[in-house]
Amino acid sequence: MSIGAGAQSVVFIVLLLVSSAWGSPQEKVLHNFDVTGTDGHYPLATLVFDAAGNLYGTTSYGGSGSCGDNGVGCGSVFELTPKAGGGWTEKILYSFRNDDKDGNHPYAGLIFDTAGNLYGTTLYGGVYDYGTVFELTHQKAGTWTEKVLHNFNDNYEDGIWPYAGLIIDAAGNLYGTAAYGGVKGNGTVFELMREADGHWMEKTLHNFSYDGKDGNAPYASLIFDSVGNLYGTTLQGGTYGTGTVFELSPKEGGEWRESILHSFRNNSKDGYYSNAGLIFDAAGSLYGTTRLGGAYNYGTVFRMTRKTAGGWTEKVLHNFNLNGEGFYPYAGLIIDEGGNLYGTTSNEGYGIGVVFELTKQANEGWREKVLHGFNDENGDYPYGGLIFDAAGNLYGTTAYGGTKAGGTVFEITP
Repeated sequence: MSIGAGAQSVVFIVLLLVSSAWGSPQEKVLHNFDVTGTDGHYPLATLVFDAAGNLYGTTSYGGSGSCGDNGVGCGSVFELTPKAGGGWTEKILYSFRNDDKDGNHPYAGLIFDTAGNLYGTTLYGGVYDYGTVFELTHQKAGTWTEKVLHNFNDNYEDGIWPYAGLIIDAAGNLYGTAAYGGVKGNGTVFELMREADGHWMEKTLHNFSYDGKDGNAPYASLIFDSVGNLYGTTLQGGTYGTGTVFELSPKEGGEWRESILHSFRNNSKDGYYSNAGLIFDAAGSLYGTTRLGGAYNYGTVFRMTRKTAGGWTEKVLHNFNLNGEGFYPYAGLIIDEGGNLYGTTSNEGYGIGVVFELTKQANEGWREKVLHGFNDENGDYPYGGLIFDAAGNLYGTTAYGGTKAGGTVFEITP
């Protein structure tokens, strides 16, 4: 397998040429999702930009498709386009259906391939109702066509319930995690490869095991390093049962070897239960978040550093606390050129979340600064992560709140 520039950009996409300049950051709501009508609502995932500066994302509910007797929408894919005179225009590109063929309720974000097609996952739906991988293809008329590439199946081989999104390598193969299912019932890492006839073949790269060593329940997406190894987290499992950081390395013959880099521990010093994926810095260290644990049991930011003699060392960089700074981080982090970290917490002192920055100090410590606290009118509960634009502005989603109660897309300007 060859990992080229396309795959490496997945790893280093967050290392943008921006520096920390957050004096008095300003938050602006770009879109309020409406719980009535056919708009999507309740976005849980991180956004993605196209080359023209348009934003794309998913909503877990809403849209024109009906799921269940109560008429609740099955979720949507949306686009936000900046207007010449200011403001943004929203367009629903696709509404998921509940018809045993389509997936529904996407919890994860989207990725582009080099041709401009979008790929994502749905938590439910499909032929077996255990979730799907889908593709959206842009048509000349401006519409988008959806195609289900894989239906997850609870057959003791395939994974089920993909909470996380996908990544793509230079050859156009897709990689992801399923939180449960597989041979041992504890989740999988999978690859989808496009065949010559246009169909997609799924291959399970790893079956997680509940054996006291391996992790299980991978809720987060993966990342590549420059030589094609995969890295991720599990919510549970490991030596102490509270989650792991793992690496998958390709071997000859198409197999993959798993290594547990760290087992999280509920001991008031380490974090545990990571719902989030990882990022690299320029030196090759890994960074992530845990939803619980740390000194106050409200979650942590951690770093994994490779040892010279082999193995990895974990260090907690920040312990979230119930003091208005935010706590319970569900999403992962992004990093700027100066090595500053940015993320979201789902809660804070008033219960509805913050955007934070962590800045490295001269004494090797890290200082947290709250860039924005949500207040219901401008959104509640940012479960998704953040992205930068080229100017260093931050963009994200809140799952709830806003003026129409269905969540928001927001921008934070330094």
